[in-house]
Amino acid sequence: MSVIFEARIKNKGEAPHDWYIELTDTVMNKKEECSNLEEFSKKIEEFGSLYNGQIDQVKWFQDENITEEQYSEVNAGMRKYQEELNK
Repeated sequence: MSVIFEARIKNKGEAPHDWYIELTDTVMNKKEECSNLEEFSKKIEEFGSLYNGQIDQVKWFQDENITEEQYSEVNAGMRKYQEELNK
């Protein structure tokens, strides 16, 4: 069985910080809203624990109305998080 999660950046306003990530476990069709990257990382771990951490892929999407600033904020935060994991 292939475990794939989907992460969609969604807009909830015009300000750069007005976004959230909708995380979906495609196997169980379970969705959670994450209001920041810390919450997202905790939810990824929580969801992944159901599969002994064996996640095949996280597919990223963004809604059409995500601003460049919002995308950049999420992208930079995820790069920083990944760098910390690799240490």
